[in-house]
Amino acid sequence: MKSISWRALTPIIVGIVIVAIPVPASLKPSAWYYFALFTATIIAIILEPIPVAGAGLVGIALAATLGLVDPKPGDSIRWALAGFSNTTVWLVCSAFVFSQGYEKTGLGRRIALGLVKVLGGKTLGLGYAISLTDLILAPFTPSSTARSGGMIYPIIRNIPGLYGSQTGETARKIGSYIMWTGLAASTITSSIFSTAGAPNLLALALVRKTANIDISWFDWFVGFLPAGVILFASLPFLIYKIYPPEIKTSREIPPWAAQELRQMGKISPKEIGLAILVIFALALWIFGASIMDAATVGVLVVSLMLVIRVITWDDILRNLPLWNTFVWIGTLVTLADGLNKVGFVTWFAKAAASLMTGMSPVTVMIMLTVLYFVVHYMFASNTAHVTAILPVMLAAGTALPGVPAKMLAMLLCYSIGLQGIITPYATGPSPVYYGSGYLPRKDFWLLGAIFGFIFLAVMLLVEVPYLNAIKP
Repeated sequence: MKSISWRALTPIIVGIVIVAIPVPASLKPSAWYYFALFTATIIAIILEPIPVAGAGLVGIALAATLGLVDPKPGDSIRWALAGFSNTTVWLVCSAFVFSQGYEKTGLGRRIALGLVKVLGGKTLGLGYAISLTDLILAPFTPSSTARSGGMIYPIIRNIPGLYGSQTGETARKIGSYIMWTGLAASTITSSIFSTAGAPNLLALALVRKTANIDISWFDWFVGFLPAGVILFASLPFLIYKIYPPEIKTSREIPPWAAQELRQMGKISPKEIGLAILVIFALALWIFGASIMDAATVGVLVVSLMLVIRVITWDDILRNLPLWNTFVWIGTLVTLADGLNKVGFVTWFAKAAASLMTGMSPVTVMIMLTVLYFVVHYMFASNTAHVTAILPVMLAAGTALPGVPAKMLAMLLCYSIGLQGIITPYATGPSPVYYGSGYLPRKDFWLLGAIFGFIFLAVMLLVEVPYLNAIKP
């Protein structure tokens, strides 16, 4: 009871304290009060006095009722519900249904058994296999949610059970390691290639428009290569040491997996049907970006899964993690959007940038990059973050004498993928892996902070001298 009261009171107290602070100059009172509500909601999401989805729902309900984003009642509720039409939310939900299809048909188990048969003797080998799969798909899939949440997660979700690792007490056997590796790998590959995520392409367009700087695919790749190689090559091993699995080797598992595959027999018609749909989705995600949005592909394939009876509508209705994720990520997208709409984010970025006047160009560049990275705690969408903050940071940096504009632009762009590791809502795949049940709330936030720091530190320590040497 004491614990519940403490968790419930802390967000309320924090919100009241922020409201009691005088409203900063040049910021509307409603924007400051909205920031107080947003902060209280995020703390509630971290502490979970009520389920995450409930905390998000309370947050948008209060903001809409008080008219903090828009004083007109009709516009206020339209804003509050807008997150549920967000394309990322629907793509995330499609990934959950894909996973359900893999499980129901047995295709996920078949692929997982095949992977374990070849690499299952060592857990670290599985970690590298998962990472390499993401790396191979990344240059051609401009959506980390589609790539990692829709393609990789539904397969690796079947691996932990083969080792007797389930959500709850046995999660750390191997499941937690595999899930964190899958998510972390997607954030690194999203920074290695400019075509690995739609926000990257948006960022390049904004850089061109704001600073008249062109960054080619080759410029991006070569520029990030040293940090990318270090992070990617060391990632499974780093996770293996920082968040170690209990099962490290198992000589018995590969032969057992081979026996299980034989017992499964020939691939079934429903497995073949799902495999065709998955290949169809992957082809559209890679080559059909100009024809169809990634979320549209996800919804289309889910519809086809229903038509050919890979899954039923009752299956979807019973998928509680899907609906829970739909509500909490939808509300968080809305809440984060509200910070931008009330003008708080732009005010904060400009105020922080103004404090850097008089510093050396390298210091300014590093501080702007760090600020851009950390501010992502306020966003549930990389696209929204890029749109709202990147032009502000770039303009602030280039306005100061001596700051190399292209180098700053590249550092900001490289941050986009990496910052997806810090929270359960930071990027599209995050809620998918968080919803797996293998990454407890406390672990996720702590690991997000640790790996966020590692990613940012490696990028700055390696990229600043490297980019300064090659003069992109």
